[in-house]
Amino acid sequence: MAQDYFPKNDGVKAESHSYFAFTNATLHISPTETIENATLLIKDGKVIASGKKVTIPENTTTTNLEGKHIYPSFVDIYSTFGVKKPERASSSNSPQYDASREGYYWNDHIKPEQNAIESYAFDSKMASDIREAGFGVVNTHIADGIIRGTGSLIALSPNGTDASRILADRSAQYLSTSKSVASRQSYPTSLMGATALLRQVNYDADWYAKGLSETKDRSLEAFNKNKGLVQIMDAGSKMNDLRLDKVGDDVNTQYVIVGGGDEYELINEIKATNATFIIPINFPDAFDMEDPIMASTASLSDMREWNQKPINPSVLQKNGISFALTLHDLKKPSQFMPNLQKAIEYGLDETVALAALTTVPAGILGKSNEIGTLKVGSYANFLITSGKIFDKKTTVYENWVIGNKHEIVSMNTIDIRGDYELKVAETTYDLKIDGELSKLKSTVKTESRKLGSKISMTDDWMALTFSSVDTTKQDFVRLSAKIINAANLNGMAILPNGSETTFYAKKVEKDASKKSDDAKDDEDEDKSPDVKIFPITYPNEAYGFAEKPKQQTLLFKNATVWTNEAEGILKNTDVLVKDGKITKIGTNLSAGNATVIDATGKHITSGIIDEHSHIATSAVNESGQNSSAEVTIEDVVDSDDVNIYRNLAGGVTTIQILHGSANPIGGRSAIIKLKWGESAQNLIFDEAPKTIKFALGENVKQSNWGDYSRTRFPQTRMGVEQVYIDYFTRAKAYDALKKSGKPFRKDLELETLVEIMNNERFITCHSYVQSEINMLMSVADQFDFTINTFTHILEGYKVADKMKAHGVGASTFSDWWAYKYEVNDAIPYNAAILHNQGIVTAINSDDAEMSRRLNQESAKVVKYGGVSEEEAWKMVTLNPAKLLHIDNRVGSVKVGKDADMVLWSDHPMSIYSKAEKTLIEGTIYFDVDRDKQTRDAMKKEKNELTTMMLQAKNKGLKTKPVVKKEELHFHCDTL
Repeated sequence: MAQDYFPKNDGVKAESHSYFAFTNATLHISPTETIENATLLIKDGKVIASGKKVTIPENTTTTNLEGKHIYPSFVDIYSTFGVKKPERASSSNSPQYDASREGYYWNDHIKPEQNAIESYAFDSKMASDIREAGFGVVNTHIADGIIRGTGSLIALSPNGTDASRILADRSAQYLSTSKSVASRQSYPTSLMGATALLRQVNYDADWYAKGLSETKDRSLEAFNKNKGLVQIMDAGSKMNDLRLDKVGDDVNTQYVIVGGGDEYELINEIKATNATFIIPINFPDAFDMEDPIMASTASLSDMREWNQKPINPSVLQKNGISFALTLHDLKKPSQFMPNLQKAIEYGLDETVALAALTTVPAGILGKSNEIGTLKVGSYANFLITSGKIFDKKTTVYENWVIGNKHEIVSMNTIDIRGDYELKVAETTYDLKIDGELSKLKSTVKTESRKLGSKISMTDDWMALTFSSVDTTKQDFVRLSAKIINAANLNGMAILPNGSETTFYAKKVEKDASKKSDDAKDDEDEDKSPDVKIFPITYPNEAYGFAEKPKQQTLLFKNATVWTNEAEGILKNTDVLVKDGKITKIGTNLSAGNATVIDATGKHITSGIIDEHSHIATSAVNESGQNSSAEVTIEDVVDSDDVNIYRNLAGGVTTIQILHGSANPIGGRSAIIKLKWGESAQNLIFDEAPKTIKFALGENVKQSNWGDYSRTRFPQTRMGVEQVYIDYFTRAKAYDALKKSGKPFRKDLELETLVEIMNNERFITCHSYVQSEINMLMSVADQFDFTINTFTHILEGYKVADKMKAHGVGASTFSDWWAYKYEVNDAIPYNAAILHNQGIVTAINSDDAEMSRRLNQESAKVVKYGGVSEEEAWKMVTLNPAKLLHIDNRVGSVKVGKDADMVLWSDHPMSIYSKAEKTLIEGTIYFDVDRDKQTRDAMKKEKNELTTMMLQAKNKGLKTKPVVKKEELHFHCDTL
């Protein structure tokens, strides 16, 4: 042996290099490789040999494990174990827009230079708790920031040094969409800002890697260094899983995704990501439904989540999706095994479960030769159990980590669980002992009632305390006994009066025909749950479809058809829909194989189009800086928003989801079709033109944000103009550099502005005051592009002639006014005046409630200004289609266009008219008859779930108070 390079000052010590052999065990080398009556031989923290024919060296410490099992210890690769939480930045009323660091990335929330190992300190108490849950190795990281830096692989050895416990000091790079608590820097303020920032960091890092940057950036250096590591992205929900996987696709990175446990709701889309997942198993508790008033406020989606979420791991398994399991999202490690056992009851295969805790996480980190199995050469991380690892009756005795033993329950412990006849001082009780060997539970009963009790075991001594039979006193009987065998327990008893006596407890076998309710409950728990799992709908919430609706061939007979074309309004006319298109319009059309719908006395129109909406999104404003052209609403489309369904019920088929009005230059828009039940990506209008939101007025100069918002430029209307000139000047220079063939740093923000100047992206601008309307048209003329649409445009009637000359369209309210100062001059005749000047004019909602009655909003234009019914109707159909440049597909009932149509019960502008059927591309997404049936089915389902939750409470399961789910309605100024 070579001499130690540094002498110890605490005397002469001899290191132990002993062998340990575990014989006659059922050895699970890996999830798929099991050997009966096998031996495991370890030395110096590593597996030396395993199998039936193992030569045991002399002086080996041997343990006979006959009847017992050995499993690899579990691995959790999404942990914050031992890492000090960053200190929260001091609070301030004033926003912080610039970074607080020099020499690092311009955004404080990008911290790839962080290394978990530098903030790590071994936490003995937490390590013990995690070991007792079966884990031997964790991959820990600093859960702070959007890019969080590298994690470290830590063995939870109860002995040894940190040096021996650290298996890898740079094991993976961690990412999220959550900002750092250590910085108050405002940007990003939204999910879409976070996704844009993730993309931009990658583009900046590529530029930096080429050596073209003029300044040193420690963050980008670290990011490039970390690119070769596994990239673990905390998504946290099914929709974010898909959103962030798309970000990864955009930057050529396959993330390992930390899910939210709700992947089963979009399983086909989840599978299509080809990602590996890290899945938490934090299943929700049932609601306490005893108060019928509170129970009525529980949402169906929340109630379904309680019923369905335990199936998530098994659904992932059945769809061939690779996943690891994690302790993440649990309040304490002891919750893990019961939840995992529940997932197994709900269909998760035990072999897959074991792989998700061993070989899969090891494989993700590229550590399959070191952890996750008990193959020769791997670390000696293993569990010794009384039986199969996931059996509820199995006891985990020991968890060895890198060859160091952590005893959970002594293997010499006598198992006293069972039913006993207990006699104390002439009184006989029924005693039941159950639970885990390390955490025994007791039940003591007389013939008349159940007594409060508590039991504990220390080594081989039992202590049992239970309430006195005399209910008028708060007295207790205390028992103590040394356990010799489980069949008979006897020892000392101290009675409530302080006198000592003896007690005797004899184990009894219950008569199968006279099993107690408790025993029956236990028996039921051992079986697969006799619980009705409600089917998943599309979307998986109220009003969802049992199956996604399909295109149909439909023939509408004898309708009044509002064509929005030269033919005008046609009476007693048939419309044939096939392959998602309008194929014929006429009279006496033959049905063929079409489903015939009698539309006599009813009206058919094209679907309503809302040019300005904020429904179906998870974010509306990225307010962290005065330009957010780099963000896109397409990143945050929310396909589960019930307002999609409600809009369909109002005849709406297409909307433009706009960024809000926090910034002069807002974010890119999303044009979607309201295909209720489809994923977010499938809602997006295919081949839709590119659009973006700009804004003017009070919101962008922050005059209505409060006194604390006085730091961001611009603060005046003059400043707003300067923002536009500055950004377009920069964009012009950027475009020139791109076209020069010289190297350039890709900038998502400037790329978008260049698209505007090149007439490849259309602006919708939030506007009120005539001076600002004139200003923006002037700026556009200066940079040789045209504003596409002024939305709101409530002073448009003052400058209609100038708007006409510029070529801009208008999207306005019918009669909203006086809701803030800059709206004072609004008049209900605005739309009519704009229309009469020859401007393409639409009526929009900017509101989740108004959007459901845009048919009635269009009627107001007939009242205020005398516009004809046909032209007024175009303001919610064909005209918004023109403003969005999709009128070649939608906006009128014309052969060859998409079959986006509405069957109305009466005149479409009437307050008494209802949308009976709403079609998108020949698929019926709203049907008034189905709606009635769905409401009845939802009522029945909710009643069944309520009963199941009440039964869960009666069984003693944990419940939680009902919390009413509040809907957040986004508007332009929502932050």
